[in-house]
Formats: sequence, structure tokens, C-alpha cells
Amino acid sequence: MSQRKSYAVGTGLFIVLGFATLAYLATQTTSVANVRLGDTYTVDVEFANVGQLKERAPVKVAGVRVGQVKSIDLAPGKEAADVKLAIDKRFDKIPEDSVATIFTSGLLGDQYVGIEFGHARKMLADGGRLALTRPAQQLEEMLGKFFGAGGAADNLGGTYTVKARFSNVGALSAGAPVKMAGVAIGSVASVQADPVKLDAVVTLAIDRKYDQIPDDSAAAVFTSGLIGSQYVAIQPGGSPDMLKDGDELVLTQSAMQLEDLIGKFLVNGSPGEKKPGTSPDASAGKQ
Repeated sequence: MSQRKSYAVGTGLFIVLGFATLAYLATQTTSVANVRLGDTYTVDVEFANVGQLKERAPVKVAGVRVGQVKSIDLAPGKEAADVKLAIDKRFDKIPEDSVATIFTSGLLGDQYVGIEFGHARKMLADGGRLALTRPAQQLEEMLGKFFGAGGAADNLGGTYTVKARFSNVGALSAGAPVKMAGVAIGSVASVQADPVKLDAVVTLAIDRKYDQIPDDSAAAVFTSGLIGSQYVAIQPGGSPDMLKDGDELVLTQSAMQLEDLIGKFLVNGSPGEKKPGTSPDASAGKQ
């Protein structure tokens, strides 16, 4: 009987210690662990996507905590999140052209805002705004980078749109990268079917810093690797006129389907095969 009681007591202590450990880990891996700041000043930041960012999440510079997220609201009339950061007044030398990015602690940890210093001489003050931001990286985007085409450009300076028509876009979808010389310069904003011309109209959102692309450039739909994701590649032309917002790329190359490639191989045959209509002794008869 006493042995059973000792087992029960031991089991109870084990359960209590387990819950205590979980509670401790929860306070260390979430915003509950955030200590109270001293005097702070407020900075506004706008993100296209905040992911799982929460109020009281840390704000860090070079991995060091300098503040916390004060509030998260939907920006009025915009499809964006308005985030207010409370930064300790001790850290008042942050250039106003710094970049704010939403990061994740580890693989499945909480998210926080990281600030990368810019080079402006003017520093952030109370009520200031960080205009350069990068949104939270979604799991789908990270898997897309792992399996295929890589990420799209950050578009920190805004974008301009260009359209291109393709007879076949394959599995191209919105959000796919737009590349030039292998470097991401934008992303696919939309893919729509034209009910009149019966082709696909693809809208490309290109970062404004890439504003010297000739208007006779060509656009092609490529696939990263054998089974990777698809993206749009732009081959610059030689025109003296550059692409502008709302222009259309006339020269395009549609996506190559795996079935088409297999069909061409089967029809044309391998390089060592004889062409149809030729006999083995045809060459001998000519001698």
C-alpha cells in the first residue's frame, strides 16, 4: 500500500514539474518574457503582411532588444498593417532610412521586428515613420524558395506594372518571381485569361529601381530545374526607349510543357537515329 502511495506521489510531482517547465518555456519563448521598458518614443511602420506578429513582440537592432510592438491595426483604406513600435529613448540614434523586417525566432518561434540601420543623417524621432519595410516570410514562400524559383524582389521603392501576353503560362501563378539575368526584380501581380483573344494576360510588378529596361525586351516563362516552380524571365532588348508603367511586352515565349518536350523527343528521336525515308544502304548506292 505504501509503495502505491509513493508511486502516486512521484507521478504527481512529475506532472507538476512538467507543467512548471512548460510554463517557464512559454514565458521565455513568447512576449510574456518581455520586460518593461523605460521612457519610449513611438515609430510608425507599415507592413504588407505581419504574419503572426503580436503586440509586445520585441523590436531588435543587431539582435539586441531596443523596444517592443505597441499596437497592430489595419491601415485605413489600405491592404496593409499599421504597426506602432515603442522604442527605448536610450536608442535615439536610429537613421530614418533604416529598414524594418519581420523575422521569426528559430523555426517555429515567435516573430519580432528587426531594424537594419540606414545611412541617413537625420534620426528617428517620436512620431517618425520607417518607410522601408519587408513583410513576414510565409511558410509557402520559403518552401517555394527551397523547391524552385527563389524569392521575389522586396520592392522597397515601390513598383510599376507591365503586361505580357502568353499563349500558355503553364503553372505560373501570382507571386512568382520576375527575373532579369537571374536576379529577382519583381513579381507576378496577376494571371488572367483574355476571353476575346483566348490567351493569358500576365501583369508584372517590377521594382522602380529597375526603370532602365528597354521597351523591346522579351519575356519568357521558365521553370526552375526539372520540377521546380515557374517564373518570368526578361531578356533586355536594344531600344533607346524604356518601359513605363502600363506598357506591354510584345515579344513573349510561352511555358514549355513536359508533355511537349517528351513529344518532341519521341518524334525527332535521338541524335543517333536514322531519319524516316532513308535506308541503311542508301549511302552505299550513291557511291
